Amino acid sequence: MADTPQPDPETTRVRSPLLDEPGAATPYDESPDAGVPWHFGDPFRESRAAERSAVVVDRSHRFVATITGPERLTWLHTISSQHIANLRDGEGAEDLSLDLNGRIEHHFVLTDLDGTLWLDTEAERGPALLDFLSKMVFWSKVETRAAPDHAVLSLIGPTTPQLLTELGATVPAAPYAATALPGGPELSDSGLQGGFVRRMPWPAEQSFDLVIPRAALAATWRALTAAGATPAGSWTFEALRVAALRPRIGVDTDERTIPHEVGLIGGPGEFGAVHLDKGCYRGQETVARVHNLGKPPRRLVLLHIDGSADARPVPGDDVLAGARSVGRVGTVIDHHDDGPIALALVKRAVPADAELTAAGAAVSIDPESITDDDRVQAGRAAIDRLRGR
Repeated sequence: MADTPQPDPETTRVRSPLLDEPGAATPYDESPDAGVPWHFGDPFRESRAAERSAVVVDRSHRFVATITGPERLTWLHTISSQHIANLRDGEGAEDLSLDLNGRIEHHFVLTDLDGTLWLDTEAERGPALLDFLSKMVFWSKVETRAAPDHAVLSLIGPTTPQLLTELGATVPAAPYAATALPGGPELSDSGLQGGFVRRMPWPAEQSFDLVIPRAALAATWRALTAAGATPAGSWTFEALRVAALRPRIGVDTDERTIPHEVGLIGGPGEFGAVHLDKGCYRGQETVARVHNLGKPPRRLVLLHIDGSADARPVPGDDVLAGARSVGRVGTVIDHHDDGPIALALVKRAVPADAELTAAGAAVSIDPESITDDDRVQAGRAAIDRLRGR
């Protein structure tokens, strides 16, 4: 088996060498996870292993880039939604790039380690994000560049800290914290081969990303599976992500989506991507206006889908109340316990018990996915006081 990934001749994507592993299934047509294994023969068994022990998921199709230079943190702080100016070595966050109207264009995860700010994002959106960042450098002392020589693996499950420790890694204690992985110039099947490990707060309680040299992808995979991690496909990751109500930009969002609608408000300590106590950045006016004066027009919810229906919705389908569209379907996936589920953006006024359909199938909102905030915003309260209310 070749350790170096080869380009797919029909696309611009990199084809992971792990698609040649025994049992690896190719994703369905038009999948956003093309290029990496969809599952390894039994996706439900793999998902259960993520809840009971440890799984490793190939996410090497993620776009990885680096930002270097002494002003990397303060510069990115001024053009993105998260408060990152004071990140310390080994810390990270989730971040957004918004358009002028506060709509989400990009979501990315950041890690600052040893003088380099690493970011990873969706494969299809990475080049556009890097192009935007590069155009915003101007006179700042930073350098942005793609890092196609690095790839992402995800470890999920309650026994992952023990597994990492057995392989010589220092397990990060806090969400988004990162530590360097042991490694060296010689690749082998005996252990980890450099890069870093980052703790994530989702899609499960014990979740870690490994950002590693792409040349070591297959060797690292073999080391992890030999240590006890079950091979799992992107199906498992997506099922856990949907159940955790974490949106995927471009699948669970559309061109109108603002951060408040999909639960991305908050600093790193709140596992959000939009800090409300920072200065001006592109789109900040909309964020502040919604936070202080109004409510978002839509909200992200978990849908349960009637599994007996002949048809099944796909991302972009309308959620209907009778003949009236009240929302948009995002990721659709089969969960090992909950059956067919999906994320959807629905109008805020739609109640949890509404009778809904999508693509002819009955769907219902999981009431636990709705978190109502009935507090009066500070700005609205001030206006009411001025009006004598």
